[in-house]
Amino acid sequence: MVGIVIKEGESIEAALRRFKRDCANAGIMSEIKRREYFEKPSVIKKKAIEAAKRKRDKKRRLFAKKDKA
Repeated sequence: MVGIVIKEGESIEAALRRFKRDCANAGIMSEIKRREYFEKPSVIKKKAIEAAKRKRDKKRRLFAKKDKA
């Protein structure tokens, strides 16, 4: 759970900016978007496989560039 302590003499705007930054760093907004609608387990698994393929292909391209240079 993200929480902040307002410092002495700190404006509300600055505290709100700090809170929003902490929420973004904790991944709360992305988690809310992810849970916005239900996804079947098969769809989740399919997305994970696709992400792994993209990551693998990106790594291959990166190492291919290093080998050529």
